[in-house]
Amino acid sequence: MKFRSRLLLTCVMTCAALLAMADSRSEGSFDRTLSVSGPVDLDVETGAGSIEVRSGSSASVVIHGRIRVNGLAWFSGDPGDKVERIEKKPPIEQNGNSIRIGRTHESSLFQNISISYVIETPAQTRLTSQTGSGTQTVAGVNGPVHAKTGSGSVRVEQTHSDIEATTGSGAIDLNDIHGGVRANAGSGSIRAHGIAGSFRATTGSGNIDLVQSSPGYVDAQAGSGSLRLENIQGNLHASTGSGSITAGGQPSGSWDLRSGSGSISVRVPGDARFDLYAHTSSGSLQLDVPVEVQGEISKREIRGKVRGGGSFALNVHTGSGSIRIQ
Repeated sequence: MKFRSRLLLTCVMTCAALLAMADSRSEGSFDRTLSVSGPVDLDVETGAGSIEVRSGSSASVVIHGRIRVNGLAWFSGDPGDKVERIEKKPPIEQNGNSIRIGRTHESSLFQNISISYVIETPAQTRLTSQTGSGTQTVAGVNGPVHAKTGSGSVRVEQTHSDIEATTGSGAIDLNDIHGGVRANAGSGSIRAHGIAGSFRATTGSGNIDLVQSSPGYVDAQAGSGSLRLENIQGNLHASTGSGSITAGGQPSGSWDLRSGSGSISVRVPGDARFDLYAHTSSGSLQLDVPVEVQGEISKREIRGKVRGGGSFALNVHTGSGSIRIQ
């Protein structure tokens, strides 16, 4: 009994000591302003935490960092001491107009620590940003932009160059992009409006919602989800394993739309001339355009020319679902 009592007392005292350490200062922050001249090459990374980058002065990069201690930090040292050391010497490196934020050379110091960043940078900035888990927001940076997160959403708006946005788990939201887009979501939807350039997007489970503002090749693929593609003005390739497809615009190249199980609806200009092939394994065909049929007429398959054909090819396939051409 005495042994058990002593053991219990030791455990209580140990837990009390650990709680006292955990209750020490567990949050902190730092601010730095770096002078620059000309276009900036900015690289930001954090293991856990959010990243927000927005345009600011053309002569400086302003960095605000928010430090938070995770629950297990006291196993690897005094959390308060870690916070103070990071505040005094945050992970920021500058070499002229090249700035690196978040790269750590002392791994034990940053163990179980998360740092979130809010950064103001000149509009003329090339950005590479990465977080293991956390959201990313980028606005007003001309780019190019490469934003990646393991778990969290990515939002990019008002850029004037190509962007690449990637998330393992989370949504991607893109607005007013004057350049080509590559977007990849492991599980999450992709929304892209005002895209002035080519668009390539893949999602494992989620929808894709695209509105183009100028011509560019489009390749949209979803493992399971619906596709809504509007104002498409170039070549189009769209596919989904299970979900519907709605596409509209002014084709200037071939369109190929495929769904494993889902309906497909296509809208083209009233005077469009094109070669049509449409097939559904189990579903109906509705054609609101005049078609000169080639071969046998079938309820589930049609091949022919619309208004003489020739301008572009429209191929539509679905395993189970209806097809409508307007």
